[in-house]
Amino acid sequence: MKTVLVLGGYGGFGARLSKRLAADGWLVLVAGRNEAAARRFADTLPNARPVVADRNGDLAPILERHRPMLVIDAAGPFQNSDYRVADTCIACGVHYIDLADARSFVGGIAGLDDKAKAAGIVVVSGASSVPAMSGAVIAELSRDMDEVCAVSMAISASNRATAGASVAAAILSYVGKPVRLWRGKRWRQETGWHAVKRARYKVDGRPGISRLVALSDVPDHDIVPACVRGRPATVFRAGPEFSFQLLTLWLLSWPVKWGWVRSLSPLARWLRPLQRFSANLGTDRSAMMIDVKGRLADGFVGRRWTLIAEEGHGPEIPTMAAQLLAGALAEGRVSAGARSAAGKLSLGDFQPLLDALSTHRQVDTQHYQPLYRRVMGQAYETLPQPMRDMHDVYGDAGAKGRATVTRGRSRLACLIADIMRFPPAGEHDLHVSFEEEGGVERWTRDFDGRVFVSELSQSGRHLVERFGPMRFYFDLPSDENGLTMIMKKWSVFRLPMPLFLAPKSVAREWGEGEDFFFDVPVALPLVGDLVHYRGRLRRL
Repeated sequence: MKTVLVLGGYGGFGARLSKRLAADGWLVLVAGRNEAAARRFADTLPNARPVVADRNGDLAPILERHRPMLVIDAAGPFQNSDYRVADTCIACGVHYIDLADARSFVGGIAGLDDKAKAAGIVVVSGASSVPAMSGAVIAELSRDMDEVCAVSMAISASNRATAGASVAAAILSYVGKPVRLWRGKRWRQETGWHAVKRARYKVDGRPGISRLVALSDVPDHDIVPACVRGRPATVFRAGPEFSFQLLTLWLLSWPVKWGWVRSLSPLARWLRPLQRFSANLGTDRSAMMIDVKGRLADGFVGRRWTLIAEEGHGPEIPTMAAQLLAGALAEGRVSAGARSAAGKLSLGDFQPLLDALSTHRQVDTQHYQPLYRRVMGQAYETLPQPMRDMHDVYGDAGAKGRATVTRGRSRLACLIADIMRFPPAGEHDLHVSFEEEGGVERWTRDFDGRVFVSELSQSGRHLVERFGPMRFYFDLPSDENGLTMIMKKWSVFRLPMPLFLAPKSVAREWGEGEDFFFDVPVALPLVGDLVHYRGRLRRL
């Protein structure tokens, strides 16, 4: 009989995994620091024995005594953890799998690759919902895409799902801390547990779920841009069932962001009692959603995979990848070496396990026409190729180049330009990020660190650009050389304003060679010239 030692084998995820492995015919060594708890749980399984073990201690004597084929670390937390467990497994000739979702831990596991290969040992990190299952879903959704533009993910757990202390510690480790994201074809810093949005999970025939989610730090933020064709922008969000839980952590994140508090990790020991106190509230429904936006030969397509788990089965899902990989390893289908679990399983591998639970899945497909194509119609096809490249935005894109900025000379013009965050006068390196969601494009222009943002959308035949409460409606007359933006009306807080009071601007765009050129003057009535920026960009 194959033997597996499960660290944290009687914990939240470890107990579920131990049951699965025992049902698969493994002899399960239920390991943890509490011998009584390990024994009580092991007595409930057909093929199990209790073992006292501490993942932070010396595991070598335990491995030498019991000689398992495989160790699975389901204990954690993996944030700020070292690789002593995996190192010990390699030294003792024991295969290793973990359920880590810590970005740096999973990303660094390849540092053990040479050592693992030399010993003939399999070391796999991240055998959980992320990056193992998420990677399988992304591969399936993007299978025929020539380029993947953007990937977004969201997970929402049932309030009745029992989360271990390691899960609480993992969340609190990045709340309010910098999170590095690949957006607009470059790395930039965001804040953990910010970027709050509402996720809506829908599967035909089942009641929908609508919950708040916030930015979480996971291995996929590194793995997806590095491994998926097109280097897509990637963002992962997670959230609890109740909005007040998420918003409480969001409020607590600000002292960390401002540097007043080093970390919220010390609060982890209080989250478990609070979770137990409210465990009977809410529902037994959890959900996961992955959006992939990309380019096909004949246009753009978005696909959304949604999973809704009911009857309290959501916490089973993070254990499936480890179960599948353990089975593949036992059958000799996993080669020696150390690597992340991303790309090691297909979505089809998960289907039988998901079908055995109360889970409901659906893939929705939507074809997309970029904003400027919708507004301009057939005239868009006559534009120079660099302009079409620049404006074919779906999901996420980026461009870089150079710009020259001149400012109005009056004090009032300078004050208004500063309030609007227009760049200072001079020559600048320029980067522009384009983020599309729901057909609306958010343009972030970075002039050597001075950033200003606007949103572009469609209203009938007009292109609408919004700066805060102000909306400007443009016609886009064009020819084979380029286009001009002619303002037709404007509003403040959606109240129509007289056109003679509007800022004066006739912006031009054109293409030369491989470059996109722009010239944008802005003046105000009674104030005069405000800012004038012009330059060139090239799509990244």
